[in-house]
Amino acid sequence: MTTIPGLTLDILVLPTYNKLTLGIADASTYPTSPAVQSPTLVVGVPGFEDVSIPFNINDFNIINSATLGLSEVGGELVPLPDGVYTLNYSVTPAYSNYVNKTIIRVEQLQERFDNAFMQLDMMECDMAIKKQDKVDLSSIYFLIQGSIAAANNCAVDTSNKLYNQASKMLNNFMKNGCRCSGNNYIINFK
Repeated sequence: MTTIPGLTLDILVLPTYNKLTLGIADASTYPTSPAVQSPTLVVGVPGFEDVSIPFNINDFNIINSATLGLSEVGGELVPLPDGVYTLNYSVTPAYSNYVNKTIIRVEQLQERFDNAFMQLDMMECDMAIKKQDKVDLSSIYFLIQGSIAAANNCAVDTSNKLYNQASKMLNNFMKNGCRCSGNNYIINFK
C-alpha cells in the first residue's frame, strides 16, 4: 500500500428527499501530483450484490436504480430499497487511503410517516385521541432517528431492529387511524 501526501478520501451522504436517488458528495482532498486514477465507489445495497461504479471526484454524485443495476438504463427508475447500505470509496493504485461508510436509507418509511403525520391534522377525533396519536407518531419518529444513528455508528443489527419496529408501529397506526383509545396519553402525560 502506498501513502500519497495530500490525499485524504472522504464522502458525504446528502439527503435528496427522493426515494429514487442517493446523493454522495466528494469531500476529499487530492494532491496535484500524482493524479488519482480509477476513483471507484462500491455500494452494498440491502438484498442485492455489491455494485462497483465509477465515482466523479470533486463532484456531487447522484445514484439511482439504473446506476446500481436495479433497473434498465434509460428505463423507468424504481425506488431504492430502504435498509443499511455500505459505501467504500477508493482510488488506484492501492493507496492506503480509502473510506468506508455505513448508512441506512429510510426514504420509503419516511414517506409513509409523512403521510401519517399529515392525516393527524385532518382527523376529526376527540382531544385525548389526537394527543395519543401525537405520542404514537413521536415514538415512531424517535425509532426512525435511532435507526439512522445506529447505522451511522455501524450498529447494523440495532439499526435494522429499530427500523423494523418503526415500520410495524407505523403500519398499526395507519391501519387503526383514529380508532385508538387515547389511554396512553391519559395514563402517562395527564
